[in-house]
Amino acid sequence: MALAMQPPRASPGGLQEAAAFAEVYEQHFDFVWRSLRRLGVGPSALDDAVQEVFLVVHRRLAEFEGRSSLKTWLFGISLKVAQRVARNHARHPRAELPEPATLGSTEPTPQDEVARREAIALLYAILDELDHEKRAVFVMVELEQLSAPEIAEELGIPLNTVYSRLRAARREFEASLKRHRARERWRQTDD
Repeated sequence: MALAMQPPRASPGGLQEAAAFAEVYEQHFDFVWRSLRRLGVGPSALDDAVQEVFLVVHRRLAEFEGRSSLKTWLFGISLKVAQRVARNHARHPRAELPEPATLGSTEPTPQDEVARREAIALLYAILDELDHEKRAVFVMVELEQLSAPEIAEELGIPLNTVYSRLRAARREFEASLKRHRARERWRQTDD
């Protein structure tokens, strides 16, 4: 007599955890993707880095205590993953693929699309010039609109350090932007 195999039963707690994870994934995927990209993860490593962030989230979601916002917690995980990717890239450098042409929304004209892509490329080029500490604070404040106290708590640094890094990052960002614009004007007059 053969015994019928029954699939394992999911506990109600397990179903709730799976639903909570699915909701976090759905609501914050774009945020994690943008954060990783802005923190310097290149296009060729981006999908793996996003997956790594959500693997950590899946493992630790039940441990999330709500001492910070969920967005801040996700950014902290993203920051650690981005740093790990950067370390791996420094140890094993490889040629980075160009940005895929399909990223972002379609603009009304091809000229608008070119201008938008150039602006994004310039943003990433300038962000690449910032050190990791300043870049993380700059991205969290300027691009993701997180508060300085949230950042201080997530990074485990004093609030004044957040403000100091932000001031320095803004100064460096502005100086780099001026250099890039001057270089562009020089190229246009050279033609």
